[in-house]
Amino acid sequence: MHPKNLHHKPYDFKSLISAHPELEPFVLTNTFDVQTIDFSQPKAVLALNKAILKSDYGLLDWNIPEGYLCPPIPGRADYIHHIAYLLHENGHKNEIKGLDIGMGANCIYPILGTQIYGWQMVGCDIDSNAVEAANASITSNPKQLKTVEIRHQKDNANLFDGIIKPEEYFQFTMCNPPFYTSRENAERETKRKQKNLAYSPNGKRNFGGQANELWCNGGEALFIKRMIKQSVLFKKQVGIFTCLVSRSEHLPKIEKQLSKMNADYKIVHMKQGNKKSRIVAWKF
Repeated sequence: MHPKNLHHKPYDFKSLISAHPELEPFVLTNTFDVQTIDFSQPKAVLALNKAILKSDYGLLDWNIPEGYLCPPIPGRADYIHHIAYLLHENGHKNEIKGLDIGMGANCIYPILGTQIYGWQMVGCDIDSNAVEAANASITSNPKQLKTVEIRHQKDNANLFDGIIKPEEYFQFTMCNPPFYTSRENAERETKRKQKNLAYSPNGKRNFGGQANELWCNGGEALFIKRMIKQSVLFKKQVGIFTCLVSRSEHLPKIEKQLSKMNADYKIVHMKQGNKKSRIVAWKF
């Protein structure tokens, strides 16, 4: 986990419950005499996220529609901190403006970027329900999230076109892409993970997720290759393009596409507990 990530230590449930009392019924003591929650329960995960956002990031309220992706905040914060380092490394210091491609109903990256670093954030999504939910979270926190703007991408063939306005400049873009190739692939992986974690194999994800959040034709690798190809058209309007890569086996295809487009790129490795991920960052 990134050194600046405040989630290095175990959850302080006393403080979290104080910030969001609705979390208390979900807190339990495990066999190691440690307080935790049942992470297989979507309502418990949602309550924990609300408590973290209220306690650690100063929000008044936050919500997502039932069935939408409920993100693990410590891991999401790591991406934000690594972007901050990339910006510093590339000489971007003041008045940072960032764009989250596919922010989802949770709008978590624009929220964290604003609350941790004071960046001006724009989030976009093709799902009108996600856009509505994200706007609801912003309006529920008018002072805290006043610099966050939500935009609706109405053309699912494009990632940047229709979102980045003429003459507009972003110091960075970010994206947590859909990583499954189909609904069947997503459900199969869910059951496998539940079996490994000794959860009931009911096929339901504890973190939720809609189709556009979890899968797309060609999966993660093809999505990122398309993003790289389209990013060339906006190379004068973006300082650094970034995207998460969940599967290391996709890197050769992604790096080949970056080389083909003559991009200057870097792979940043991340680890949270047993989970490994990576960020691909590129510029022109």
